[in-house]
Amino acid sequence: MFGDARISRVPAKFTGTRAELFWRLVRGYLLMFPTLGLYRFWVTTVKRQFYWHNTSIDGDALEYTGTPLQLLIGFLIALAVFLPLYIVFFYLSTQVGAVVMVGYGIVATLFWFLFGYASYRGRDFRLSRTLWRGIRFDQKGNAWVYATRQFLWSLLVVVTAGLAYPFMSADLWRYRYSNTWYGDRQFSFTGSWRTIAGPFYRAYAVAAVSAVAVSIRFVASGPETAILLLLAIPVGFACFFYYRARESSRMFSEVHLGAARLRVEIKARALALQFAAYSGMLVVAFVIIGLVGFLVTLVVQGQFDFTSLAGIARAGWIGVALALGGYLVSLATLGLMAEVYLDCGYWMLVARGATITGLESLSTVRAGDEDKALAGEGLADALNVGSF
Repeated sequence: MFGDARISRVPAKFTGTRAELFWRLVRGYLLMFPTLGLYRFWVTTVKRQFYWHNTSIDGDALEYTGTPLQLLIGFLIALAVFLPLYIVFFYLSTQVGAVVMVGYGIVATLFWFLFGYASYRGRDFRLSRTLWRGIRFDQKGNAWVYATRQFLWSLLVVVTAGLAYPFMSADLWRYRYSNTWYGDRQFSFTGSWRTIAGPFYRAYAVAAVSAVAVSIRFVASGPETAILLLLAIPVGFACFFYYRARESSRMFSEVHLGAARLRVEIKARALALQFAAYSGMLVVAFVIIGLVGFLVTLVVQGQFDFTSLAGIARAGWIGVALALGGYLVSLATLGLMAEVYLDCGYWMLVARGATITGLESLSTVRAGDEDKALAGEGLADALNVGSF
């Protein structure tokens, strides 16, 4: 069908820039410090408005109607779920031996299960607050069912050393999209494990051979070990970018909405360039942070008298404050650069690589009501799960 020249292809467009997102996030990150992190719900809302409102299909941009208060309320509700888990953690910290190991294992397993629930629940909220041409998206299905499927599949992936991943990925994509709606029209997903099996197993084989080669040389302690390790790292990244590009392109291209069909094309080299830009900007940012920290340290040393206990105590408190500030700034820098170069970059690639055919068939879609029962993203916020 895509080869038929008579079929109109409508490209998606993204008009936002990294610079615009950067300054929005910088302002938000600065306001998170005096609000003890609570402003992050406002940051998330501003960020989503940036992505949604700069993404258009056939001249009409997406709309995001979620509010920071909805996210905050959902987060507070989620805390009630985590309070018992925190009590369990505290109790386990007072124990010794096998009790600690078994207890931590059970709690970690529970957290992993909740990650699946949280990701589906968060997606449900985002879709329910997303509109195009005044018609709202929605997600049905059951978050607990999704979490169970993801958890059981992940166990099988671990047991098979990753070989079952294409089966898990296809099953979860199908569940998500077969339960996604636009107004009164239901999405469908026509892909299967075969859709991504080729790229996955090729990348898996290359990465496995590289890992085995490095392991053998490491055991033998030969002089070529360091060289092999240096070669294996870029090979591993190349395999990841290759598979990530193929998976996104092929799986998104199996998503349909009645007669409307989506096609996405993402290049592996584009993902690699984004990661290179991210790595380069991190180096620049941390060099600047290091220089500023060094200059501040020199000033502090010149301001205090280290020959008296009082002077040493005052300088000590200042040092603790500077160390804590440096730690927080470093974390904020990592998050900011990841947002601007990795998350925003991926959104750009998907949006700009997407075309839709059969878009005229959506003119008969009727609008649905907003799911007001959803109070924020709940566990997705508490666990920091989900995209954008």
